[in-house]
Amino acid sequence: MNPPGSRPVLVFDGDCAFCTTSARFAERWVVRSGSVCVAPWQQLDLDKVGLSPDQCMTAVQWVGQGGQTVQGHAAIAAAMRAGRPVWRPLGALLVAPGVSWLTAKVYAWVAAHRYQMPGGTAACHVKDPAPPM
Repeated sequence: MNPPGSRPVLVFDGDCAFCTTSARFAERWVVRSGSVCVAPWQQLDLDKVGLSPDQCMTAVQWVGQGGQTVQGHAAIAAAMRAGRPVWRPLGALLVAPGVSWLTAKVYAWVAAHRYQMPGGTAACHVKDPAPPM
């Protein structure tokens, strides 16, 4: 887990070209420089952040300052809420009651088809993506 006071981290699949492209977009345009770490799970000490390889291969993960974790659409929303002010309302909307179920389904569909997305490769294919939360 992240020790209190350390930076939150958005953890993605570095073997997936679509995920890497998406993470780089987030790193450049969404999160504030220095406030959030965006890192592929393959380069992290997963025990230290409290995650498993299975969790990371299935969905994007967010590990907050206190070590709390969320995955999928909730992880993306958390990164947006911690990011630049312009993205914060969208981050809140993604997990708002009445909308969260839809964004969870959209995330699950994208995760299941990420190898078919622009920039995706065969390495992006996951047999059993995370079910919607």
